[in-house]
Amino acid sequence: MAHWSEYLDSEYDRFLNEYFDFVRIPSVSALPEHADDVRKAGEWVVDRLKAAGVEHVELMETGGHPVVYGDWLHAGPDKPTIMIYGHFDVQPADPLDLWDTPPFEPTVRDGRVYARGASDDKGGMVTPIFATEAHLKTTGKLPLNVKYCFEGQEEIGSPNLETFFDTHQEKFKCDIVITSDGLMHDADTPMILLGLKGLTGLQINVTGPSSDLHSGLHGGVMQNPIEALTKIVASLRHADGTIAVEGFFDEVIDPTPAIRKKTAEIPFDEAAYQQSVGVQEFFGEPGYTTRERNWLRPTLELNGIWGGFQGDGTKTVLPSKAHAKITCRLVANQDPPTIYKLLEAHILKHAPPGVTVEVEPTAGTGYPYLMAADHPGNKIAADVMHELFGKPPVEVYVGGSIPIVAFFKNSLNSDTVNFGWSCGDENLHAPNEFFRLENFKRGMRGYCMLLEGMVEYKE
Repeated sequence: MAHWSEYLDSEYDRFLNEYFDFVRIPSVSALPEHADDVRKAGEWVVDRLKAAGVEHVELMETGGHPVVYGDWLHAGPDKPTIMIYGHFDVQPADPLDLWDTPPFEPTVRDGRVYARGASDDKGGMVTPIFATEAHLKTTGKLPLNVKYCFEGQEEIGSPNLETFFDTHQEKFKCDIVITSDGLMHDADTPMILLGLKGLTGLQINVTGPSSDLHSGLHGGVMQNPIEALTKIVASLRHADGTIAVEGFFDEVIDPTPAIRKKTAEIPFDEAAYQQSVGVQEFFGEPGYTTRERNWLRPTLELNGIWGGFQGDGTKTVLPSKAHAKITCRLVANQDPPTIYKLLEAHILKHAPPGVTVEVEPTAGTGYPYLMAADHPGNKIAADVMHELFGKPPVEVYVGGSIPIVAFFKNSLNSDTVNFGWSCGDENLHAPNEFFRLENFKRGMRGYCMLLEGMVEYKE
């Protein structure tokens, strides 16, 4: 009987084409017009799990975009039960004119697949499905009990899933979660993820006159909503880069000297990073390095701002409305609802007279997450990564958020191990997103090895 590695080699082209079919589904969870596409992607995952040999596969309703569940639980009660997680929704593809090729038509160039979702997270989440098939088709069984949880709302903060998991605790109960929605340190270096940031977000809506007005006939006699908005936005940060919202840092747990030392020891070419993102110099909270600001400190970022006339040329109007979107990435001990209320209070306090200012939530609530480097799950994953890459993984914190990881901890009492294949340079959430085919192949092998390694998992 063939070994799983031989099966992966023989079926590689088929797996690649199936992955391309998956990427072609424009499952953009943030846009209502793509709700049917998100469901279609979920149905694709249902069919693909069944084809791999997974049992009890179902598309579960959440009150929002669906969740796919499946399991294979024949290893026996003496073996651990792991749950593999990923997401099949993607970010919007805008701006379309910055893509070199259509965002939902996967295109291979120089060993890379270019498409929206190619890396985040469709490339990552199919690798454990294909690995599962390789084990079941060659041995007829898996080394341990496995559950599968793939969601369709990660890119909007998983807003329906905290209640969902509270309701379905028994079905999703497991010893530990493995997330395919994870990162590598770089294209050839694996990593163990020790911390994720929480998330909260809002939109500011400023309204002045009841409609756009002629700027000559009405200018100079009333508050301009765009100008009012810029004053509010400017008030959010001190000139030195420190966030100015009262109470924002009250519950922040500062990084210990040991954590700062370990962070500094991880190789980091700041000049190369600066060049890669195309900025003249870095800016942020004083007293911390560039990496510490991103990994270990909370952030407040303006994601978008608009109002008035946006077309070419000129249109002499005094606009009726102006808007801005803001998200904050939060660190340990910060409570997202509390931070939202602090932001709202600050914005309303700094609203100038003559306009109406409203604040509304835009992002799902995500809580910060920390995990010990010596956690048994991390140790097993690190051993597999070492064997797979020929070198040990680095231990890092990440500035991004995966809200569902905190839900797993709170609802299921299960920690989550990072075992994903995306890289930070793959234009995640940006035009020309891509995924390295080398890591697509490596990911399938890695999951086959991890299924074998996790047999030894004990809390």
